Amino acid sequence: MEIVVPKSESLIRRRATRGERWAWYMYDFGNSAYAAVVTLAVYSAYFKQQVVGGAEGSRLWGLSVGIAMLVVAITSPILGALADFSAAKKRLLLVFTAISVVFTAMLFFVQQGDIVIGMVFFILAEIGYRGAQVFYDALLPDIASEDEMGQVSGNGWAIGSFGGIVCLLIVLALITLVKGTFVIRLAFIITAVFYAVSTIPAFLKIQEKSQPQVLPPGESYLSVPFRRLVETFKTSRDYKEFIKFMVAFLVYNDGIMMTLDFAAIIGAVLFGMNQQQLIVFMIIVQITSVGGAYLFGQMAGRWGSKFALVLSIIMMIFTVSGLLIVDSLAMFNVLGALAGFALTGVQSVSRTMVSQMAPPSKVTEFYGFFSIAGRTSSFIGPTLYGLIAASAAGWYSRQGYDLLSAEQHGLRIAVLSIIAFLAAGLVLLMFVRQKRHMKAIQTEV
Repeated sequence: MEIVVPKSESLIRRRATRGERWAWYMYDFGNSAYAAVVTLAVYSAYFKQQVVGGAEGSRLWGLSVGIAMLVVAITSPILGALADFSAAKKRLLLVFTAISVVFTAMLFFVQQGDIVIGMVFFILAEIGYRGAQVFYDALLPDIASEDEMGQVSGNGWAIGSFGGIVCLLIVLALITLVKGTFVIRLAFIITAVFYAVSTIPAFLKIQEKSQPQVLPPGESYLSVPFRRLVETFKTSRDYKEFIKFMVAFLVYNDGIMMTLDFAAIIGAVLFGMNQQQLIVFMIIVQITSVGGAYLFGQMAGRWGSKFALVLSIIMMIFTVSGLLIVDSLAMFNVLGALAGFALTGVQSVSRTMVSQMAPPSKVTEFYGFFSIAGRTSSFIGPTLYGLIAASAAGWYSRQGYDLLSAEQHGLRIAVLSIIAFLAAGLVLLMFVRQKRHMKAIQTEV
C-alpha cells in the first residue's frame, strides 16, 4: 500500500552545516561522560560495594536499571510521536537532559546505607539520560543525508567515547590524589557539569528540518500521539522488515546492556579491582570504543549496515565467552578492550539502521519504537542478570562456599545468559531483508 506523506510532514531539504554536526557530536561527548562514570566505572561499583554490599547489591543494581528502562520504554513511543507532530525534538531533548544532569549531581548525597535514595536518584538520572537519547538519535536525519548516516553516526559515537575518556581521566586524577568516598561522590557533580556544558552547542546550533503541524479539529497534543501510534500499528504490515529488525535488536541488545551495566561489578568481584583500576579499565574500553565506532561506521558505509552489525555481534559473542575461562586481571583488561571495540559497533550501526529503515515522516516515532526495544531489553537483561547472579550465589552459598566464592560463581553463571541473548539476536537479524525494505519506503516519499 502506498502511503502519501502530507506536505505538513515533508522535510525541508537544507544541508546541515559543519557547526550543526559538531554540535550533535558534542552532545554525545557529554552524555558519554555520564555513561562512563555513572553506569560503567564508578557509581555501579560504588552502589553495589559501598551503598548496599554483597550479592544483594548486584540484584538491586539490576532492578534499578530495569525500572528506569521500563519507564522509558513506556513513554518513548508516545513522546516520539508527539515530537514528530509538533517538531519538538530539541525541546524534549532539553527536558530529559536537564533531568539527567540534575539527578546525576544529586548522587553526591548517596552514602553507605542510603539504598532508597541511591536507587531513586540513579533511576531518575537514567530515565533522563535514556529518554534524551531518543530525541538525540532522531536528530541524525536533520544533520546527515541517507548515504552519510553510517559515517556520521560512527563519528558521533567515536567522539562520544572520547568524551567518556576525558571525564574518566579527570575523575581518576582526583581519586588517585585524594582517598576516601567523598572524592568518589564528588565525581558525580563533576560529571553532571561536564555533561551539561557539552550539550549546550546542540541546543544553540542544530535546526530541526521538520515543521510543526496544525492540530486537527477536536484533537489535542495529548490525543495526537496516541492516534499516530494507532495508525502506525495499523500500517505495521508495511514495515515488516523493520519490525523483524526491532525483535532482533531487542534480543541482542539484552546481551549488550547486561555487559555494560555489570562490567564494573564483574571486575570488582571476580578480579578484585579497586576504584582506580576500574576507571583505568573503563578508559581502555572507551579508547577501543572510539576505534570500533569509527571502523564499523566506515564498514557500514562501504559494505552495508547489516554486514557491519553481524560482524560486530559475532565479535561480541567471542569476547563475552572469554569471561568463562579468563582468571587474570591482565586478560580481563584485554577482553574489555575487545568488548569496547565490538559493542560500540553494535550500538552505532543499530542506530544507523533505524534512520535508514524509517519512513521520513515517522523518523522520531520509529526511534520511539527503537527505544521500546532498547529499553525493554535494558529492563529485561540487567534485571535478569542480577537475579541469576544473586540466585546462583545463594545456591553456592548453601553448598558451603564462602560468600565471595559464591558471588563469583554466580556472576560467571549469569554470563551464559549474555551469550544466549547475543547469539539468539544474531540469528534473528539474519532474517532481516534491509535492502528490500529500504526500496519499499522510498516509494512513500
